[in-house]
Amino acid sequence: MAKAKTSFVCSECGGQAPRWQGQCPQCKGWNTLVETVIEAPAPGNSRFAALAGTTGKLQSLAELEPREEPRTPTGIEEFDRVLGGGLVAGGVVLIGGDPGIGKSTLLLQALSALAARQAAIYVSGEESGEQVALRAQRLQLDPAGLKLLPEINLERILATLKEAKPRIAVIDSIQTVYSEALQSAPGSVAQVRECAAQLTRFAKQSGTSLILVGHVTKDGTLAGPRVLEHIVDTVLYFEGDTHSSFRLVRAFKNRFGAVNELGVFAMTERGLRGVSNPSAIFLSQHSQQVAGSCVLVTQEGTRPLLVEIQALVDGAHSPNPRRLSVGLEQNRLAMLLAVLHRHAGVVCFDQDVFVNAVGGVKIAEPAADLAVLLAIVSSLRSRALPRELVVFGEVGLAGEIRPAPRGQERLKEAAKLGFTVAIIPKANAPKQAIAGMRVIAVDRIEEAIEQAREIEA
Repeated sequence: MAKAKTSFVCSECGGQAPRWQGQCPQCKGWNTLVETVIEAPAPGNSRFAALAGTTGKLQSLAELEPREEPRTPTGIEEFDRVLGGGLVAGGVVLIGGDPGIGKSTLLLQALSALAARQAAIYVSGEESGEQVALRAQRLQLDPAGLKLLPEINLERILATLKEAKPRIAVIDSIQTVYSEALQSAPGSVAQVRECAAQLTRFAKQSGTSLILVGHVTKDGTLAGPRVLEHIVDTVLYFEGDTHSSFRLVRAFKNRFGAVNELGVFAMTERGLRGVSNPSAIFLSQHSQQVAGSCVLVTQEGTRPLLVEIQALVDGAHSPNPRRLSVGLEQNRLAMLLAVLHRHAGVVCFDQDVFVNAVGGVKIAEPAADLAVLLAIVSSLRSRALPRELVVFGEVGLAGEIRPAPRGQERLKEAAKLGFTVAIIPKANAPKQAIAGMRVIAVDRIEEAIEQAREIEA
């Protein structure tokens, strides 16, 4: 028997190499090449024959009339927010997250609600039909109208979908599906890439809204090649601790809506329930004012959120003081401490500094800089900031306070939740007064610290 021809495929970028080597020649990633069997297509038969007949023609962009994509609401408001309003016909959504965080639970809830209005199929590759039925019973869902297919063979899945013609289909999960055209095992780079490409091609041709569930690695990224994220229309990630009752769903890519949208859910006995006021879970309820706590108004997509930033500054017990940040960027903390020392004269080089964003939320925007510095100064001086104070603003290396986007929406959200004082960048100062809100506009970090000290007094 002739030996099968193999190639080495990068699990990060999908690039190929004729032999194994420690570094991928395309993306320069280390230890990412995986041996994969190359399958020769039969004569006259191509995997891409379905798309060969649909050739494009040269068009003028000015002559094209864009149209708004009609959306199908899932019935779960927070899920629809992350999707950009609902599912799009022919759109492919990829959902990733840690095991047991609630991916299958959320999709079963959404599909159960959608099945009452249109045809829906749940393809389960990890659980048997009895296990899925038991989960639906535990969540007290109405299974009427929802079709279940326990199958992992791609060809049989595609044949069933083409025959049933559903409007919405869920594949749980893409790592368990395999194609008979490849000899490699399910979950391998070649299988994941080929199965995802075939399912995406079916969704685009049939108009079926397709949702793929993806496993994540220990680093928190989706398992398989990065091309999996490129071929789908929307990429969602589940965040949060499995030991906590709250779950966050964040959009990292969305061709039909805004990215960085955030959906907040609470895990209950009857499944995931949307949180109407997510700011409440990110604000600690202190019986009295405590030092080292500052409330930040951050922006997640189109939604302003109030998050409590906590800082603990303590004398270092080693020659190298520790700098630890949870929910915020680690390197940015070291930079902010240098700015605090140089431009405000606050010394922390002999102190351990710990910063935490309450509630498990991850804040990536630089508008959190001012809140972090005020929380550090509050902890260092053991002086609590006023409970009714909110802060936002980016801090530059020269000590200036730079503006943040959508400042008006942040202030209105804070005023709605009962906050009465705000320290913000001067460029974000509102032209008209906000009812019940005293706005203090600053343009330097030393000025912001001085204003915070006067409010304390």
